[in-house]
Amino acid sequence: MHEEFPTETPAVVTCGLPYANGDLHVGHLRTYVSGDALSRALESVGQDVAFVCGSDMHGTPIAVNAAKEGVSPEEFALEYHEQYEATFPKFNVEFDNYGHTHDETNTETTREFVRSWIDDDHVVEKEIEVAWDSEADQPLPDRFVEGTCPYCGEHARGDECDEGCQRHLEPGEIEDPVSTITGNPAEYRTRPHKFLRLSDFQEYLKGFLDRLEGTENAQNQPREWIEGELQDLCITRDMEWGIDYPGEDGEEDLVLYVWVDAPIEYVSSTKQYTERVGADEYDWEAVWKNHGTDDVPDGGEIVHIIGHDIIQHHTVFWPAMLRGAGYNEPRAVMACGFVNLDGKGFSTSRNRAVWADDYIESGLHPDLYRYHIITGSEFVADVDFSWDGLAERVNSELVGTLGNFAYRSLLFAERNYDGTPDTEVSGEVEDRIEEAMADFRDAINDYRVRGLGRVPVELAKFGNEYIQQHEPWKLTDDDPEGAAQVIRDCVQLSKAIAVLMEPVLPGKAEALWSQLGESGSVHDAELGEALAAPPAEFGEPEELFEGLEDDRVEELNEQLRESIEAAEDEAETESDESDGDDTPTMELEPVAEERVSFEEFKDLDIRVAEILSVEPIEGADDLVKLEVDIGVETRQIVAGIKQLHDLDELPGTKIVVLANLEKAELFGVESNGMLLAAGEEADLLTTLEDAEPGTKVQ
Repeated sequence: MHEEFPTETPAVVTCGLPYANGDLHVGHLRTYVSGDALSRALESVGQDVAFVCGSDMHGTPIAVNAAKEGVSPEEFALEYHEQYEATFPKFNVEFDNYGHTHDETNTETTREFVRSWIDDDHVVEKEIEVAWDSEADQPLPDRFVEGTCPYCGEHARGDECDEGCQRHLEPGEIEDPVSTITGNPAEYRTRPHKFLRLSDFQEYLKGFLDRLEGTENAQNQPREWIEGELQDLCITRDMEWGIDYPGEDGEEDLVLYVWVDAPIEYVSSTKQYTERVGADEYDWEAVWKNHGTDDVPDGGEIVHIIGHDIIQHHTVFWPAMLRGAGYNEPRAVMACGFVNLDGKGFSTSRNRAVWADDYIESGLHPDLYRYHIITGSEFVADVDFSWDGLAERVNSELVGTLGNFAYRSLLFAERNYDGTPDTEVSGEVEDRIEEAMADFRDAINDYRVRGLGRVPVELAKFGNEYIQQHEPWKLTDDDPEGAAQVIRDCVQLSKAIAVLMEPVLPGKAEALWSQLGESGSVHDAELGEALAAPPAEFGEPEELFEGLEDDRVEELNEQLRESIEAAEDEAETESDESDGDDTPTMELEPVAEERVSFEEFKDLDIRVAEILSVEPIEGADDLVKLEVDIGVETRQIVAGIKQLHDLDELPGTKIVVLANLEKAELFGVESNGMLLAAGEEADLLTTLEDAEPGTKVQ
């Protein structure tokens, strides 16, 4: 078991690296504002912590897009790296170090890791089948192959079953491969590649998952991947852009897989922070190389905050990579749900997104976004971003509760006492502040960033009830001592709120701190400052938050609608220009030439069914569990429609299912049948009239 924070050992908080291949939207920012909030909270309780990250600069998409732009991959990726580096501070995300995977530090650190694996015999060469585009006469890296997942049968890309079971796929595993460059069937050719022998670490990984802290999805989801035979990880690729494999002569044409050098940037960025501030202030080796025993590895407090889709990389591959190079294991992995837009998924191709620049240009304070996205749901759950939802939470919780309490308290104090009344805080209020501080510490140690945002608002809610109950404005003449006591308590509550809100609302916390007349910065205040006496004098306060009016929200919604419509019009225009008036705008697959007999068709038991209930499958990005009535019985079916339909509206819907499909297990859930749907948007097949459940389709 790990000690509770704060510990004597330094900590590092990291976020999954943004891929330097496109603009950031508000959905991308969820992990970064959450990581910033957690690192600020750790600092406030006295933990020595570094918050680091960097841009992921390698991989095929960058190389291809750079060629389209007529620039080098490095130039292309650096432009986005610099854009990200400038964008994060605009959302009050303050990394202690922000590097990138192509810099000298990470290049050398990555090579050191791989050399350690080679020296300790953890690397093996295998002849593998590599997808090849014969028309383009080039190998096809992972992201340029699509086909069928060999494990669940869903459509998948070359490195991951992103629409089905979420498994990582090795080169050559995908079935029915197709080149995304030309659309032609891909062929396989034998090529030698290097593998990290994950089987060497299988028993270690089982123990690691028992020790791992963080979110339940990150603790539980990887267990199915390390049971049975653990597949080795191919660590090289056939391409030019990346870090060269540090091998022998004849291996110069191989570069390291992007998921080798990307997580190593966590170490490299921490190194760079130490190089800048000195080991006396922060020692990166105490975090990454402070070894314990073989049975119970010790080390620094390493916390990774990531998106749900890269759990396997951080809980299977990454700890094995660290172990093989003699580095410490992570203490915790926190994996968040998706961010949706008005109840639907973001679509960058359709411009269905609120871009980071859009939010900044709206003139809204960044803390409003931070609060909305952090408190909108539990970290593991999906959260919805909408201008209406943002306005509702800002107006009710920040304006109506927190801002209202702080303003009315400090205004009354300034007008009647020129600041803090000359008396001690009451026992009732002191106890309530201590309770809030305990909740704050619990939120840190339970990895609940949502709790960090709720604590100051709940304390402000108590403050509003307290001031309303005692009505100090009625006591100033008849009971001046009683009035002074109430206002003294309210000023103390305001100071405590400033300290407690700093991780999630850092800009507004600094404003409140200044209104209290405090010296220094709230960013340097430790949690104990919540109970320290406020200054005796301060000036007239200002409202911390402004409400979002309906017309402003409608204006923002209209801008979003216009951008989506413009993108759709552009896509239609491009389609018309390329295909002509008589060509369908949708690219359809040709009809299969191979025919099936009528007897074979009769073997398919296709029936009308009625959906009884729908439940998302924990840990799966797209899968849901359906209970369906097929007339003769109730069946359980797993379907990949989570991101494509409003699940609450599905019960009662008539659908068509294949009832005699072999049973399968997806994410530990049995699927007894298959829902039939059309196209990538999963348009559900149903009946024109009111066919009863169980009616056969013939």
